[in-house]
Amino acid sequence: MDIQIQSIHFDADRKLISFIEEKVGKLTHFYDGIISSEIFLRLENAGAITTKIAEIKLNVPGSDLYVKKECKSFEEAIDTGVDALERQVKKYKEKTKGL
Repeated sequence: MDIQIQSIHFDADRKLISFIEEKVGKLTHFYDGIISSEIFLRLENAGAITTKIAEIKLNVPGSDLYVKKECKSFEEAIDTGVDALERQVKKYKEKTKGL
């Protein structure tokens, strides 16, 4: 699976990138037909609080699976996003098996 990570208005460090690659890469255990993934990392300033937004899009045959999570850290956003995508991938796999 090809993983593309884009950090908007900041530079992601190597530790964060390897964490994301590891977490998103594990989704292939549930469905090996995933073509590629795109991850967008964004900082959003809401007054005194800076929130981190992670958007993950998986390209699968015939469709795209997408999740957007907003948390206090990118690691937490990626964790919860991958959990949500895990459920979507399993559901997609069951739906395609039924066809």
